[in-house]
Amino acid sequence: MTDIAFAGAGWVTTVHALAADHAPDVRITKVASRTPEAARARADQAGATAVDYTDLPGDADIVWVATPPALHRREAERAVAGGALAAVEAPLAATLEDADALVELAGQGQVAYAENLALSPAVAEAVDACRRIGTLTHLEVRFAQGRPPGGPDRTAPAWGGGAAFDLGVHALAVAVLMAAPARVVAVEADLGTPDDLEVDDDAALTLHFDTGLRALVRATWRAAAPVWEAQAASPTSAVRLELVPSPSVELNGRALRLPPPPGGLLTDQLHHLGYLPQLEALAADARTGRAPAVGPAFGRLLLEIECAAHTAARTGRAEPVPFTGARDRTPHQLWRAGG
Repeated sequence: MTDIAFAGAGWVTTVHALAADHAPDVRITKVASRTPEAARARADQAGATAVDYTDLPGDADIVWVATPPALHRREAERAVAGGALAAVEAPLAATLEDADALVELAGQGQVAYAENLALSPAVAEAVDACRRIGTLTHLEVRFAQGRPPGGPDRTAPAWGGGAAFDLGVHALAVAVLMAAPARVVAVEADLGTPDDLEVDDDAALTLHFDTGLRALVRATWRAAAPVWEAQAASPTSAVRLELVPSPSVELNGRALRLPPPPGGLLTDQLHHLGYLPQLEALAADARTGRAPAVGPAFGRLLLEIECAAHTAARTGRAEPVPFTGARDRTPHQLWRAGG
């Protein structure tokens, strides 16, 4: 068996626990949280034991770091020091200083950047289609939904940012994967804030790539229903990706066949959004001692873009990537206070 401990008991651990129910030889054994009540509640749901952070990793093979981003580095370091694989949720960290430390930590043990969409079969099909149509001349990614679950912590400045940071980092991952091997070299951004929040709830980022491509990435918490989608085009062809509400990939208007999900899933989105493939891959990594396919360097790249974007929203001009500003500030701090 591959034993997994949760560092954090937020809503996303519910999804990972559901995936674990369908992954062979995988089980959730421990759950730690800032509050004992939250740890016990999630542990009861997962058939695990509630523990303190200091008890991790114990005998767990993987510690899934699902704390607030500011605590990701601490819990990843604790996991690696105890001989476990650290699977760090997105965003990788709250600051680039911590992200740098996590990249360095990967040289000392197994560290994964747990961006489930990087293991999504639908995203993989869209990325492959983009490779086949040639150099992109158009790319737009839009992730729209309501405010995130998880209470006021997720929408407070201490989290590190709002929609552009919390939701936008996933949209950025899709954009960077679809545009590769083109590289982001600069970013512009416009962030909007409602009257009842300090953080942004609506973001438009323009990514400048080294090929001349200008890509638009939208992330908003203002939608009545969730829609996650992307469109890409070259001079001769077009690719369309839809992840939510229904996964599909089209090439020049023709639907491409997606790998079918395994039977018996509570929801097929565990497969289509990459949660189950990610869990199975990381369990295999932990058993064999190999480096995870998606490491913290990818998460740091996305955070570089986030920090540049939040700075651009403050300065009103394009900011370079890699980011050249303060590495000890969160994206929200770079937007509001500078750095």
